[in-house]
Amino acid sequence: AMEPLLTDDFGNPSALYAVGRSAKETIAAAREKVSRVFGSRSDEIIFTGSGTESDNLAVLGVARAYARFSPEFTAGRKVEASGTRGHVITSAIEHHAVLNPVLHLRKEGFTTTVLPVDDYGRVTPEAIVGALTPETLLVSVMYANNEIGTIEPIAAISKAIRDWKTEHGRGVNDQPFFHTDACQAAGYLDLNVQKLGVDLLTVNGSKIYGPKGTGALYLRRGVRVEPLVYGGGQEQRLRSGTENVAGIVGLAEALRLATAEREAEVARLVPLRDKLLAGIMQAVPKAVPNGHPTERLPNNVNVSLLDIEGEAVLLYLDAHGIAAATGSACDSASLEPSHVILALGRPYEYAHASIRFTLGRKTTADDIEYVLQALPGIVE
Repeated sequence: AMEPLLTDDFGNPSALYAVGRSAKETIAAAREKVSRVFGSRSDEIIFTGSGTESDNLAVLGVARAYARFSPEFTAGRKVEASGTRGHVITSAIEHHAVLNPVLHLRKEGFTTTVLPVDDYGRVTPEAIVGALTPETLLVSVMYANNEIGTIEPIAAISKAIRDWKTEHGRGVNDQPFFHTDACQAAGYLDLNVQKLGVDLLTVNGSKIYGPKGTGALYLRRGVRVEPLVYGGGQEQRLRSGTENVAGIVGLAEALRLATAEREAEVARLVPLRDKLLAGIMQAVPKAVPNGHPTERLPNNVNVSLLDIEGEAVLLYLDAHGIAAATGSACDSASLEPSHVILALGRPYEYAHASIRFTLGRKTTADDIEYVLQALPGIVE
């Protein structure tokens, strides 16, 4: 799908001549393809450069658009107004693409609540409602965790937020709004935004065998966001810059394929996932599983191998041709313990010893056997 756009059809979508109009039509077709997966309107899809950018646009964009006041600047000196600009809620196991923008909002005068999770990494609708205040602008809870695979009750949380709004005399286009980071869920869980009840939803290309450096944000009509990037006004004036036409087309086609093959792939992966986890628990002493035992992604196995360093295990696995991770992939070069494992109430030793195995389209039963043969010796 991308190849013609990387070779011959190289028009600028903002241009008025024929090749530019063709590029614009190509993006419109990709937007429609994504909207069919989301069950949304095509004009509710904003293309970005990554899942991280989409998360930032959702979190920072909504908070700033609905802020109670803006800090004043006088002669280059920032003068803070009194009170809070608004309130934002998230969970302790979010990806840093959400956590860090939320922390940044504190510097801008917002109050923030980072909710704890249970032993399996789940956030309850009751906890969300208990944290809501009249000043709450946004709630952001990920659909499925990228490290431990735990699936959050997104539909139940969205219903709880809607009920709270009704009880407080607020309409569908009044805050608080609900955002979910669905990057890890794409290809494995239903992304229909009507069923989920969310106002904003993030996906990216790299998690669904699409091009890296691509992302999309579902933004429900009626919800405002302040742009992060200003310029020529592309993407409904919410994400300026000449569009990555080939990347957008690749993202849309990857999302279509992943969605079409989702049920068959989930049915294939679940037995392999369960076989890998059971084999590790049987063959490796002091292995402790992380994440929810049933409400989890079909392709995720996360265990803490106590008394050893996760980084050392990764190096030995790599020498055997096995690619795994400790913590999130984006932080795999960091020696900091996983914030997700710590949020489960586990000690630092569990976080430093955590290993994540991710199954994919090319994973076979023979691959599982190979890992189970190699891992016990590596641990020993």
